Amino acid sequence: MATSPSSSAQDARDRVARRMRDLRADAGLTGSELAALCGWTHPKTSRLENARTPPTPDDIRRWCQACGAEGQAEDIIAQSRDAESAYLEWRRQVRAGLKRLQNSYVDLYRATELFRIYSPTLVPGLLQTEGYARGVLSGVAELLEIPNDADQAAAARLERSKIVHEPGHRFVMVIEESVLHYQLADAEAMAAQLGYLLTAGALPSVSLGIIPKATRQRALWPQELFHIYDDQMVSVELMSARVRVTQPSEVAMYVRAFEQLRHMAVYGAEARALVLHAIESLR
Repeated sequence: MATSPSSSAQDARDRVARRMRDLRADAGLTGSELAALCGWTHPKTSRLENARTPPTPDDIRRWCQACGAEGQAEDIIAQSRDAESAYLEWRRQVRAGLKRLQNSYVDLYRATELFRIYSPTLVPGLLQTEGYARGVLSGVAELLEIPNDADQAAAARLERSKIVHEPGHRFVMVIEESVLHYQLADAEAMAAQLGYLLTAGALPSVSLGIIPKATRQRALWPQELFHIYDDQMVSVELMSARVRVTQPSEVAMYVRAFEQLRHMAVYGAEARALVLHAIESLR
């Protein structure tokens, strides 16, 4: 893709900084004059205007007061909070345990009608079996050096996944064939997981496509794991963080990328054959 996964977070910070810079310019103030009115040093003004330091609510209120734009303060504060929440560190999210992280998605899932999920590495969480989920979540706990509550988290993930059987939701999922061969749990759990894909892929609300390794010429190379919730938000999973993309132009870019990936996938009997081959390779 043309932009890095964290670009929306930085773009959001840049927009806040640019808005504050425009307020100062419209007020006819130099950086030094604004700093004096706000009661801080000129370098701080520069850091705020160049998005090197995120502003606090007090910084924004002082800035707006100095520019004679007090009425804009609360709106800019809200915009700044959105910018800072766009990039969410995994460590911060899982402090209370992986189980709580699974439960934190429930409201979002229930509010979403169309899920579009692309994964180059894992079986999508909504289609994971308990044994497979336990293996994945144990690995996450070890990587992040946090208490391992993978048993409880896997059970919570399965409870959350019941949404695929509820009316009012559609799930379009695309995975790379390599996902079928990454053994992230023991052989028995992997066999159960692959077997479940054969069942889940036949659910009326689920479309499961697999991009074969043998694809001769790809329209798009493998991307990072991402979820699209309706056309409103994209969640991109990195090793260290989850990036929330809400900027309409970037959401549209992920939708375009998903459509390209979806058209490279195989479905139905061809997809089942790839899963059955992966099951055979476990023996």
